[in-house]
Amino acid sequence: MPLTVGSSTAEPRPAFLFDLASPDCWLVAERILQVMPVATEWVPVHVGPAGTQETEGFRCAAEERIWRSRVEQRAAALELQPVRWPAELPFDSAFAMRAATYARSTGRTVAFALAAFRQAWCGGRSLGDVDSVLLAGAACELHPRALLKGADLRTTREALERASAGVDAVPVVALPGGERFVGEDAPERAARAMAAA
Repeated sequence: MPLTVGSSTAEPRPAFLFDLASPDCWLVAERILQVMPVATEWVPVHVGPAGTQETEGFRCAAEERIWRSRVEQRAAALELQPVRWPAELPFDSAFAMRAATYARSTGRTVAFALAAFRQAWCGGRSLGDVDSVLLAGAACELHPRALLKGADLRTTREALERASAGVDAVPVVALPGGERFVGEDAPERAARAMAAA
């Protein structure tokens, strides 16, 4: 998975690997620009249900309530908008992640991802619904027809597959030297590691 953009002479940068189906990725996305000491590349990956905590399966309703409460409390502590849960949870993020990959090819990764995360976790809209994804695209000036076509390109699918290879959990902050930090506190741990280096 490439951690650089542009030419092969580009300075390697940290990367934030995210799947829009994960509210923990949303919590990271809302603060990573302030936490990381250097510019961090946003890389869409599709880990599927097994890679997002909310889709690992809960043993009982109480366990799911505890998990939701943790996300809501963390969002409140970060002074984010209140969480509004999508009715469809977990939702299938396959199309949304292809759309994010296409947005990346246009230089709009951050704008698209933030709009999509907010549609899902603040607006309560399932990103398994194509219209919700198109709304996120409109927020960053990606025309719906262009986004639909771009998300279905073979090159987009292949780019997402390459980025997702070997990633089995999100959120991840990967440093250029290969060190990876997984979890909602990944930016803080990555920043400390960079400072220590």
